[in-house]
Amino acid sequence: MMATILAYTSPALGHLFPISAVLAELAGRGHHIAVRTLRAGVPAAQNLGFDAAPIADQIEAITLDDWKAPNPRAALAVAFDTFARRAEFEIDDVRAALDATRPDVVVVDANCWGAAVAAEAAGVPWLSFWPYIPYLPSRGVPPFGPGLAPRTGPVGALRDAVLRPVVTGGMEKLILPPTNAIRTRVGVPTLGSITEIVENPPLTLVATAEPFEYPRNNWAESVALIGPCAADPLPADEPDWLAAIDRPIVLASTSSERQHDTDLVTATIAALRDDPVHVVATLPAGIPAGLSDGPNVTVRQFVPHGAVLDRAVCAVTHGGMGVTQKALARGVPVCAVPHGRDQFEVARRVEVSGSGTRLPAKKLTVERLREQIRAAMTMSAGARRVADGFARAGGAPRGADLIEQRLLSRSGRPGS
Repeated sequence: MMATILAYTSPALGHLFPISAVLAELAGRGHHIAVRTLRAGVPAAQNLGFDAAPIADQIEAITLDDWKAPNPRAALAVAFDTFARRAEFEIDDVRAALDATRPDVVVVDANCWGAAVAAEAAGVPWLSFWPYIPYLPSRGVPPFGPGLAPRTGPVGALRDAVLRPVVTGGMEKLILPPTNAIRTRVGVPTLGSITEIVENPPLTLVATAEPFEYPRNNWAESVALIGPCAADPLPADEPDWLAAIDRPIVLASTSSERQHDTDLVTATIAALRDDPVHVVATLPAGIPAGLSDGPNVTVRQFVPHGAVLDRAVCAVTHGGMGVTQKALARGVPVCAVPHGRDQFEVARRVEVSGSGTRLPAKKLTVERLREQIRAAMTMSAGARRVADGFARAGGAPRGADLIEQRLLSRSGRPGS
């Protein structure tokens, strides 16, 4: 007998699309999929055959304004405060969705703190889905956040030991109090650390894998790295303008949630103006005035990245997990220019894995970017090595397997 699976996401297309890959796999196995997501993402979810409806308007009204913060630490505080304020409305919203769908399993976006607590309190089998790298500590790995390079030996161990209480402890002070306040209100036990937050769900699926991710030797068995989960819930047909491009393509992409990264596109266009390539730029948060198509340049708000990357020789990204890993999964090397959020960690992994180059946004110039893009184009072997690791991790099919094996069996509704 097939199951009903409810997925609940934050109001971000960059979170809906990776979850959708796993949900589409489950739907292909005959399970009924219900989705609650941002209003703009409902049509995309419906196009995939899901029973989709928007999350509460009060949640979407709380916008992520971390791009206004003066520095990365302040931006992190703004982001966590945003998640905490949304969580207050998520509790009742998830309860209504549970009543309407009666699911056998609930899939919760990692940024939906209230939804996770509501699912846990309801007693239904549930899992946390992380489209970005979780902030779990691990031996030999720097504390998550600043994008530090791993260091081996006594010097590296000492550096990490000194910084971890500052970096990780600072994150815990921002996350634990609001999280535990919600948990107390709903009536579930409080948690004592970041590790417990990530490992508390019965299953945590993480959409990355080695060798892009650092070796992890002490994570709980409930945390599974399944590799990227790529979904393009947009028209899949190759547009005429893309078919007409007769040069190698360089994709330049910015965040789906607003931040100060438009300069990445303009710098890429300027850096490659005289090179024998065609720049395809996507700006999902909106195209600014004055930026338009030009000689060997195509600018669009939304484009199915898969069709572009199939013909690309490099991807210039803001360091977002989605587009960066989508490129690497195809063996396309990346030039990552991180601007904030988890992008410092993603860009560092591009560099460490040998699958591309890293250029911090504060050092961005046209000349430096040109140099880093050209260097990245020579690193296709490293990108293919990462792609092979992603393939071994199993992706969306592996995620669906784990949901069926570990959660649906608990609910008494095993998969096929």
